[in-house]
Amino acid sequence: MLRVGLTGGLSSGKSTAARRFAELGAHVLYADEIARGLMQPGEPVYEQIIQRFGPQVLADGGQLDRAKLARIAFGQSRIEELNAIVHPATIARQAGLASEIAARDPNAVVMVESALVFETRHGGQEGWRRRFDRIILVRSPEAAKIDRFIARVSDGTPLDPETRRELEADARQRMAEQLDDDWKAQRSDYVLLNDGTVDHLIAQVDQLWPILQQGARDAAANHAARVQS
Repeated sequence: MLRVGLTGGLSSGKSTAARRFAELGAHVLYADEIARGLMQPGEPVYEQIIQRFGPQVLADGGQLDRAKLARIAFGQSRIEELNAIVHPATIARQAGLASEIAARDPNAVVMVESALVFETRHGGQEGWRRRFDRIILVRSPEAAKIDRFIARVSDGTPLDPETRRELEADARQRMAEQLDDDWKAQRSDYVLLNDGTVDHLIAQVDQLWPILQQGARDAAANHAARVQS
């Protein structure tokens, strides 16, 4: 098994890359989806969030209002407090799922799509070095990331200038909480540039895929050799 971290800043295009990797045969684990499942009523993570952030983050019906929770976490500089609750459980679930996949397919490329591969403090300052064999960074110009974020949040609804300014400020605040792309690129094995068309990004994914497959086969062979010795 080859453990791959696929990361990128806000609206960088990492989800588009992840979908293409999945089409090619990668086993993609989406960190946000796993975290969302752990934040459902009855889960320990859910209970811890309510204890720390209060009932104000609940929507009607008892579900977490994730948008409101995000506004509080980012707006009140409490994102590290929230991450300390969510990240350890999410990483543990990822590791369990990866082990299950490897048991079925020793040559698997197991890819975790996450905006916070480097930012996650669980496992030490550089815990990502132990969690992943390869890191892929998707990077994009800042203006493009902001435009994509606003388009996703508005979902096609026309925006007045004030609302657009608020969303742009929200995007910039979120990006400020993430590490600089240049810093990430220096620590990544591969960098995909999403500075043109979607087809351009897809072509880079297609070119990288055979390299990851070979890495997975090499990792499986090395593991088998260690077991035999």
